[in-house]
Amino acid sequence: MPEAADPGLAEGHSPTRPERVDVLIVGAGFAGIGMGIQLARRGRESFVIIEQAEDVGGTWRDNRYPGVACDIPAHLYSFSFRPNPRWSRVFAEGAEIHAYLRSCVQQERLEPYLRLNCALEQAQWVEAKARWFVRTSQGDFSAANLVIATGRLTEPKIPPVDELENFGGRHWHSARWNPKVSLVGKRVGLVGTGASAVQILPRLASEASEVVVFQRSAPYVLPRGDRFYTPDELSSFAADPRTITELRDELFAEAELSIAARRRRHPEIDLLHQRAMDHLAAQVPDPGLRQQLTPDYEIGCKRILFSDDYYASLQLDTVRLEPTELTRVADGRAIAAAGHAYDLEILVFATGFNATRPSIAKRIRGRASLLSERWSNGMVAHASTTVDGFPNMYVLDGPNAALGHNSAIYVIETQIDYVLSALDHLATSPDTVLEVTPEAVRSSMRDIEERARDTVWTQGRCTSWYRDEQTGRVTLLWPDSAVSFRQRNGAFDISAYR
Repeated sequence: MPEAADPGLAEGHSPTRPERVDVLIVGAGFAGIGMGIQLARRGRESFVIIEQAEDVGGTWRDNRYPGVACDIPAHLYSFSFRPNPRWSRVFAEGAEIHAYLRSCVQQERLEPYLRLNCALEQAQWVEAKARWFVRTSQGDFSAANLVIATGRLTEPKIPPVDELENFGGRHWHSARWNPKVSLVGKRVGLVGTGASAVQILPRLASEASEVVVFQRSAPYVLPRGDRFYTPDELSSFAADPRTITELRDELFAEAELSIAARRRRHPEIDLLHQRAMDHLAAQVPDPGLRQQLTPDYEIGCKRILFSDDYYASLQLDTVRLEPTELTRVADGRAIAAAGHAYDLEILVFATGFNATRPSIAKRIRGRASLLSERWSNGMVAHASTTVDGFPNMYVLDGPNAALGHNSAIYVIETQIDYVLSALDHLATSPDTVLEVTPEAVRSSMRDIEERARDTVWTQGRCTSWYRDEQTGRVTLLWPDSAVSFRQRNGAFDISAYR
C-alpha cells in the first residue's frame, strides 16, 4: 500500500509515494560527498544526495574568481581515505580542487545516488512515522535520517551600502563571479580585504586601469610560499602512498603547533605577530601605507591570510588603498566612510558569507520548532553535530566545526565517523529514534565557552565571522586544536541521547 504523503509537505504536490531512503544528505560539497563515499563503501544504508546546483563541489564550484585557491596545503585539504598523488602544487587552485571532488564522485561511483538541480524546500520530522519527510524541487523523500551538509560558505553576503541600486556600473559578489564582463581597462572597486580579496587583487590589478581597495580593517598577512611539486615528488606520491601519508601527517602536525598562539601563549603569539610584521615591513617600504596596513587587533582574532603578492599589488600605480569601508553610492559614485568619492565602473564584493545564520535552518522543522528558531540565539549542537528537538538529524561542517589554524577536512571526517557510529547504533535497535538531550547540548556549549574564554577569538579585540553577530558567541569555530576536536567529539555516546 503506498505511503501517504505528509499533509504539511504535500500541499501543491501530487500525492505520489515519496522515495524512501535510510539517509538523505543535503549538499554535495566536501561534507556531503565524504558522507556519501563512506555510506557507499559500506553498502548497508540506502541514501541519496540532493544538491541544488547543477554540479557537485560546493564552495569550489561556486567560487571561480581569478586567483581562487585554498590556503591549506592540498595534501591536507583532501580526504585521508581518498589521497590524491596528482596535486600539482602545495596550495591547490580552486579548479583543481573542484576536479578532485568530481573525480571522487566518479571513482566512488556516486552518480546513481546524486540528485542535481534538486533544492531542499522543506524538511519535517513526522512523529507518527518517526521519519523525515522532505520536499524538494524534484519530488518528495521519506528518510529515516537527515544529514545537513550545506556548509558555511554558500550564501554570499553583501554589506549594507546606501543607494547601491543607483550605482551606475555593474556589481557582483566574488562567489558569483561574472566571467562575461571584461575587466580590461576598467575602473574597479574591490570591497573587502579578506581571504578572497587578497587572491583577487593581483589578478584584478593586472587587467584593470584603476583599482580602489575598500578596507574596513587591515588583515594580518603571512608569506604563502607556494610552489609546484617537482616531477620526482609527483613520481614518489604515485609510486608509494605512504609518502602522501607521511607528508599529510607532517603538515597536520605543523599546523597544530600554531594553536598555542591562538591561546595567546607567549612567546608563540609574539613570534607569530613578529613574523607578520616582518613580512609587512619587507613588502611595504612606505611608512604611511604600512601604517594603514597594520592591524589594530591581536593576530589570529580574524582569519590570518597568506599571500606573496597582495602587498606588492597594493603599491602599483594603478591601485589605491581606501582605508575605510564603502558606505554609500551618490550620483553613481562609490563613497567611502571617510568621505572619499570614486568614479568606478565595476564593484566586486569580496565580503564573505552569511555563515552564522544559515537560511536553510528556516526550512527544517523538528519535533516542535524550526531549526532557525532553535538557533535564534546562535547555532548550537552536541559534538558539533546533533541538535535537541531534531531526531535522527546530523549537521556536518556546521556549529563550532570550523578551524582557524588547520584543515576543515579533518573535522568533517571526524563528524562522518560520528554519524556512521550513530547509524550503527540505530541498526542494532531498529525501533530507536536518536534525539540528543538538551543537557548534552548545553554541556557541549559550556565546553565551547570554556575553551574559547582566553583565546584570541574572544579576547583579541576584533569582530569576526567566527562569532555570532547578534550574541557574540563563538558559534562557527572550534576554539581549540584539531586533535582536541576529535577527542571531544569523535566518539558516539548513547548516554547523550534520549
